[in-house]
Amino acid sequence: MSAAVGGTALREGGACAEPQVLRQRGQREVFCGLTSIVWLHRKIPDAFFLIVGSRTCAHLMQSAAGVMIFAEPRFGTAIIEERDLAGLADIDEELDRVVGQLLERRPDIRMLFLVGSCPSEVIKLDLARAAARLSRIHLPRVRVVNYTGSGIETTFTQGEDSCLTALVEHLGEAPPDRRSLLIAGCLPDIVEDQFRRIFDELDIGPVAFFPPRSSLELPEVGRGTRVLMAQPFLGDTAQALAKRGAQILPAPFPFGAEGTTLWLKAAAAAFGVEDMHFRNVTAPRRERAARALERYRDALAGKRVFFFPDTQMEPSLARFLARECAMGLVEVGSPYLNKLLVDNDLALLPEQTVLSEGQDVDLQLDRCRAARPDLTVCGLGLANPLESEGLATKWSIELVFSPIHGYEQAGDLAELFARPLLRRERLRV
Repeated sequence: MSAAVGGTALREGGACAEPQVLRQRGQREVFCGLTSIVWLHRKIPDAFFLIVGSRTCAHLMQSAAGVMIFAEPRFGTAIIEERDLAGLADIDEELDRVVGQLLERRPDIRMLFLVGSCPSEVIKLDLARAAARLSRIHLPRVRVVNYTGSGIETTFTQGEDSCLTALVEHLGEAPPDRRSLLIAGCLPDIVEDQFRRIFDELDIGPVAFFPPRSSLELPEVGRGTRVLMAQPFLGDTAQALAKRGAQILPAPFPFGAEGTTLWLKAAAAAFGVEDMHFRNVTAPRRERAARALERYRDALAGKRVFFFPDTQMEPSLARFLARECAMGLVEVGSPYLNKLLVDNDLALLPEQTVLSEGQDVDLQLDRCRAARPDLTVCGLGLANPLESEGLATKWSIELVFSPIHGYEQAGDLAELFARPLLRRERLRV
């Protein structure tokens, strides 16, 4: 082993009947869950993500993150070599050696994630046991945590879900009589700061964000903890927090002015904030968001959009585009519809919105080509072929990397969808 660093009937605006969902199982077009490390390693600066995998894993991460050979990122790959597979070397001893070398060279590491991959899962490498062993060796200086980022039967945003679910086990126990708010899901620092200011003005607190910016500041959780989910793809994380006694606050996700207002309103209701105070705090921000959205309304209104399943953000983004940008929804596909998390967004979709869960990519491509939407939101592997057929596309992965949550980013979110349409208009001219 060596180390390489490097169609549903929904009542608009109200409760809905059980949605009719098209469920298909076949060939899928997905991105590896390891790529979630690209944003996770930026969010927790004193953590290191050590992938236990193959050279393919190393090349993927180098390419996905655009890391140059002389850079010192906070992720790397412990490469499973032929000697490991042949049993000529003790793979646990090899892993211990690689981890020891890494921690000696990088004394700033306070949390080490051992990230499983397809190769490590195929050879049944017990990384959970390895993490427990390495924690005993290196505590209290370094905490070692294990999760899987394997691309087998997962999509790429589930890597974050696996990471945060593993971290829940390491959260301290909060006193049952202490009320607090926990925001679960990676957010850019600027968005986190904006939300923190709003919560302060609403007199909601204490507020913690999960994951924190430092591994030494893991929040406590207990029966008095109220949780707002910041990302729609964190189903396992939500369940793990609920098992610790936390209460998940149902709300649409904070995309656009309406979504952000309803998301904040869920917290305000849980903490007894008066309606007048809530309106006074949020109204100026909502007005700014509405003005920002207006700049892109002409480009988006009346246009038809088709979502391929990729991130699990699709229902929430579709709600934003339909209600705040006046776009038509041809089909809204999602890898998985987690009702615990996205029901409030689904309830706000227009009547007869076609929902699909899972994927048979050939059949979905047939439906997309037949519909000829104005905009197709899809993964990188489908975008270029569809562009060559004359369809405008938006890379779904860009919606994960970009700051799109909250009032101040509402216009930026609309611009991400408007940009391909405006580019196509300029090309026609």
